[in-house]
Amino acid sequence: MGAATNKLSLRNQQGQAVTEFALVLPILALLLFGILQFGIVFNQYVTVTDAVRAGARKAAVSRHASDPTGTTVSAVRSSAANIDQSQLSVTVASAWQQGSDVTVTASYPYSISLLGLVVSSGNLTSSTTERVE
Repeated sequence: MGAATNKLSLRNQQGQAVTEFALVLPILALLLFGILQFGIVFNQYVTVTDAVRAGARKAAVSRHASDPTGTTVSAVRSSAANIDQSQLSVTVASAWQQGSDVTVTASYPYSISLLGLVVSSGNLTSSTTERVE
C-alpha cells in the first residue's frame, strides 16, 4: 500500500506543476515579447543616433560641396540603412560659413505593441551639432 500511495502523491505533484506552469506561461511570454519589442526599439534608437552623428561629421567638412544639405542627408540615410528610409525624417540647419554650427536632426517613429495592443508609441529623435570647418 505504501508504493501505491507514493505513486498517487507523485502524480498529484506533477499535475500541480503543470497547472502552475500553465498559469505562469502567459505572463512569461508577455514579458519575453516585451523585452524583444524594447530591444528592437533600442536598436532603432542607436541606429538613428549613430546616423545623425555620421551626418553631422559629414556636414562639418562639406561646406564647399555643391549641395551640403543633400550630402548630409545622404550620409545620414546611408548610415541608417537597416531602418525604413521612408519613415526617417532628416533636417539640417546651418549657415554653411566656416566656424558656424551645423545641426543635424533625425526622427523615426516607434511603436511597442504586445498582443496587438500598442503599449507605447512616439518618435525617436536625435540631434547633433558640430562646427563647420
